[in-house]
Amino acid sequence: MPSGNGAKAQQKRERNLKRNEGASSAKSQLKTNEAAKTTICNICRASFLCTAKETELRIHSDNKHPKNKFEECFPAMASA
Repeated sequence: MPSGNGAKAQQKRERNLKRNEGASSAKSQLKTNEAAKTTICNICRASFLCTAKETELRIHSDNKHPKNKFEECFPAMASA
């Protein structure tokens, strides 16, 4: 078995090739983000991520539904 620099470089190339074959390509986050949209406006049915802060929801309520109260849009957030 050869042990020169060329043989070591070839072995390293083969190792890297095998390692890269098993690696998958980039994965999309879209399905995960859609599943995380659990907060829903009861008036227009707009969905928000579960990490949405109350201030963001209040902005939506004030801009999109100025005649309605915040509690009508998001009753779960109002009781919390």
